[in-house]
Amino acid sequence: MNSLAMNSLANSLAAENLSVFGRDTWWLIVVKAVFCFAFVMLTVLFSIVWERKVVAWMQLRIGPNRHGPWGMLQSLADGIKLMLKEDVVVKRADKVVYILAPIVAAVPAFMAIAVIPFGPSGNEISIFGQRTTMQLTDLPIGVLYILATASVGIYGIVLAGWSSGSTYPLLGGLRSCAQMISYEIAMGVSFAAVFLYSGSMSTSSIVESQHDRWFALLLPVSFLIYIVAMVGETNRAPFDLPESEGDLVGGFNTEYSSIKFAMFMLAEYVNMVTVSAVAVTLFLGGWRAPYPVSAFWEGANHGWWPMLWFVIKLQLLLFFFIWLRGTLPRLRYDQFMKLGWKVLIPVSMVWLMLVATVRALRNENYGFQDVVLYVGGAVLVILLLSFVADVFRDRRGTKDEAPEPAFDPMAGGFPVPPLPGQSLPPVPRRRPRRERELIVSGGVDTDSDGKEAGGV
Repeated sequence: MNSLAMNSLANSLAAENLSVFGRDTWWLIVVKAVFCFAFVMLTVLFSIVWERKVVAWMQLRIGPNRHGPWGMLQSLADGIKLMLKEDVVVKRADKVVYILAPIVAAVPAFMAIAVIPFGPSGNEISIFGQRTTMQLTDLPIGVLYILATASVGIYGIVLAGWSSGSTYPLLGGLRSCAQMISYEIAMGVSFAAVFLYSGSMSTSSIVESQHDRWFALLLPVSFLIYIVAMVGETNRAPFDLPESEGDLVGGFNTEYSSIKFAMFMLAEYVNMVTVSAVAVTLFLGGWRAPYPVSAFWEGANHGWWPMLWFVIKLQLLLFFFIWLRGTLPRLRYDQFMKLGWKVLIPVSMVWLMLVATVRALRNENYGFQDVVLYVGGAVLVILLLSFVADVFRDRRGTKDEAPEPAFDPMAGGFPVPPLPGQSLPPVPRRRPRRERELIVSGGVDTDSDGKEAGGV
């Protein structure tokens, strides 16, 4: 079968899968929409308590244990407390934008769950006697819809920082904007590799194409890039630079209180659920049961069971978020930007070219050994050219190297960081222990004893 026939077959299968959507009655659509909203909200409430419990366990503390059994109602109590707090609007704020910003940040976070499949696309379940799919809807460009809704949420954070009329919220909003732009590029390129292997941008079709092997195993570099990018997208530790308390007080939400602050907190946790659901759908087989279970149980991927596997995978990724927060320290902002622009984006683009080359060779019926030979040869040539370029760059740098300009960090009256090509002056430090003279106890017998005594 040639490549044209394979592409036409994939397109026809995708069209056939999407034909089951859009046929539900209006009340069934409402029920499924309410379920998606309730699922996200309950997952958020559980994640807040789970985060506090896990971090407390990692730090040898007890954690929440007062509200509800085992402290499980702590997040609900926090929400009620925030709603009952005084709602303060700062005097210099642009009130319309100031009030609108939390809504803009929170609402788009819920929208992406509409195209996430909780089960097979066939009508395998019954809701009040109506056969339907375990998904609210699907689109031929479902993943692009997810990227679009995720990009809208950043406007709420930027508008919150700008409308507060304060310096630190503005800096937090600008940081968050730069952070989103930087890491959305790598995230989108990692998705492109999934599109090449699945032949579709529909979320249900992508899950169907992982029936024999998850894309996390087939495309490990794309999966790792997405894992890093999704932590940066959600402003979570160690990438929580827009909210860093050490230098920005509280970031873009410094001037917010009561229910508006709660909406920003809600948006962060909903985004965690959304990006984790996308990772499960695109790389971890979606609603499909893991290999040991699916190997001996044929009914594991039918009925209501797929929702169980989806929830388990989702909770494992949420635990990954919590584990990172309790383990890694916050990065410096320059390190964070360097990771996004100098590491993730180049690596993702090179990986995408390799994946596209492999797919093109496989479509032309080249054998596995030929594909490995061509791709490996191309990688070796690129590495060799990079090595030669580095050697010549180093030689030219040693010849044309100019004396480094003197740099005074306090020249303007306040400390400033060095520019490219400049370095901080050496910090005066105490001499090493082995270079110091031995000071004996007793009277003043040596010169160093005399100096010590005179100093005292």
